[in-house]
Amino acid sequence: MRQHRSFTISNPFAYKRALLEWSRTFQKVLWLDGNEHISKYSSFDFLMAVGEQTGKSVSFDSLNQLKNFVGKNQDWLFGFFSYDLKNELEDLTSQNLDGLDFPVLHFFQPAKIIKCNGEKLHFLYLDDCADDIDGDHTQISTMMDLEENNEVHNPIKIKMRIHKDAYFEKTNKLLEHIHRGDVYEANFCQEFYAEDVSIDPWETYKRLNAISEPPFAAFMRLNDKYLMCASPERYLRKEGTTLISQPIKGTARRDENETEDHFLKEQLAQDEKERAENIMITDLVRNDLSKSALKGSVRVEELCEVYTYKQVHQLISTVLAQIPTAKNPVELIEETFPMGSMTGAPKISAMKIIEELEETKRGLYSGALGYFDPKGNFDFNVVIRSILYNANKNYVSFSVGSAITAKSDPEREYQECLLKAKAMRSVLETGG
Repeated sequence: MRQHRSFTISNPFAYKRALLEWSRTFQKVLWLDGNEHISKYSSFDFLMAVGEQTGKSVSFDSLNQLKNFVGKNQDWLFGFFSYDLKNELEDLTSQNLDGLDFPVLHFFQPAKIIKCNGEKLHFLYLDDCADDIDGDHTQISTMMDLEENNEVHNPIKIKMRIHKDAYFEKTNKLLEHIHRGDVYEANFCQEFYAEDVSIDPWETYKRLNAISEPPFAAFMRLNDKYLMCASPERYLRKEGTTLISQPIKGTARRDENETEDHFLKEQLAQDEKERAENIMITDLVRNDLSKSALKGSVRVEELCEVYTYKQVHQLISTVLAQIPTAKNPVELIEETFPMGSMTGAPKISAMKIIEELEETKRGLYSGALGYFDPKGNFDFNVVIRSILYNANKNYVSFSVGSAITAKSDPEREYQECLLKAKAMRSVLETGG
């Protein structure tokens, strides 16, 4: 059981900064930040989960364990599904290089949860550590007055796993598959990496997040493994009997000139190729949700809406469905994972082809990170625009991709990848 205490704070931004700093002492940390993007499907401004501090909390590394725990009013679980969970869900394999060694999935029951809505803080602590609430709140409040660390790492030289000529060759192979009818869209990704490096994950995350301030930002520590995530994309949310998925397909750069920026936004909204990408994936998501949805309940609430972030404009669609009350929440993940925007269509064919062409295992990249609540509701992002770090191996990595369709120009797709890589690359190569 958990104890619940609430506090009022006058400066949520400063408290948020202090809360991140406070989390450094924990071996398991999961941080979710909406960056003040308020929508009808938001449920908090920011949320911190840390653990495990008691012998009674649990962790899971398999789908069957999750199924037996989630949705039975037991407790909160925080964690992730890596992209390679696909190999357990379908007849697929991955033999590509993996420099990061993240588990396929991991969820933990946090000892301490701190959630913020507006100026209201909610502390949800397991009974065994409930006596820490007042002390923790005082400690975090005291840290609000500390100066920013601003520690930078040495500039890191980033290497490309797939160089430009090889990228063009692989993209043309993908186009051959498309022209043969094997797939009609595939999301092809490439890795950027550095070896024998050391970074401060907390400072790296703060700098990455500050560049784009997206609605599904996240930070995770799992012992010696770290995720610094600036994702703009929701994979799947369950609220009662409603499912919400918000695929992104279609990207345009921002411009400092207001007139030019508006032109780029309007151009994206009307771009035939970008809209076709989005509509194809929206249709795939509709199909995924229909596996469990009540008949006739799947609907597209938004189609190809332009959302504007600090670095880019994006085309986003919103798909809703109603599901039976008795449905196990984990089965909804099994039926829809991975997110269609990160695979292509038809989904399984696309995953087989991109596995052959990509050079590395995606791991947590293009997987999903989030939480299950005690009622079986959940919310997961898509792990994109993210830096991954294995501190034990001194290996840092980020990946980017773009959707290849029959109308794709390899040069344009390559430039889109570089645009998406810009934030991660600048954070690492400039030392922050």
